Amino acid sequence: MDLVLQSSYLAGLLTLLVVAAVLVARQVWRTRTTETRLTQLQAQVNGGQATPADYYELGSIYLRKKLYVQCINQLQKAIKLWDKDDPAGLAKVYNALGYAYFSQEQYDLAIRNYKEALKCQPDYVTGLNNLGHAYEKKKLTAQALEMYEQALTIAPDNATAKQRANSLRKRLAPTT
Repeated sequence: MDLVLQSSYLAGLLTLLVVAAVLVARQVWRTRTTETRLTQLQAQVNGGQATPADYYELGSIYLRKKLYVQCINQLQKAIKLWDKDDPAGLAKVYNALGYAYFSQEQYDLAIRNYKEALKCQPDYVTGLNNLGHAYEKKKLTAQALEMYEQALTIAPDNATAKQRANSLRKRLAPTT
């Protein structure tokens, strides 16, 4: 019986080690891939060969790395160069720029950029949710609820908008 217990303990430990090794290897692979792409994009930007999409991608990498100043700089360059005939793409760039400002608690600038994203693509649900969240941070509850409800008219199953709208409705409900 003691041998069976030891064998199962050893098998469990081995399984745990294999799972941990796989997870670590995946993370190392992701990090390496991101760093390689970062180096490539920086070379393109420094060489003057970057496209607006490259600036957006570089800005997005900086955003994930929480390098907000660099992110904002790259996203602003992307906006200046972006093809105005691609409003959906431009909306994503403005949304990312809004998120960079939001992450730094610069809610007014975030709101401005989220609104720009929605000018480009009025049915952009992510932009509506983000604008609602920025309004919440500014304690503009009615405006936040309006954004979440607008998102729900476009995407009725949107979990974020459902949850936030229900929470805000409870907060705004008159207590009697």
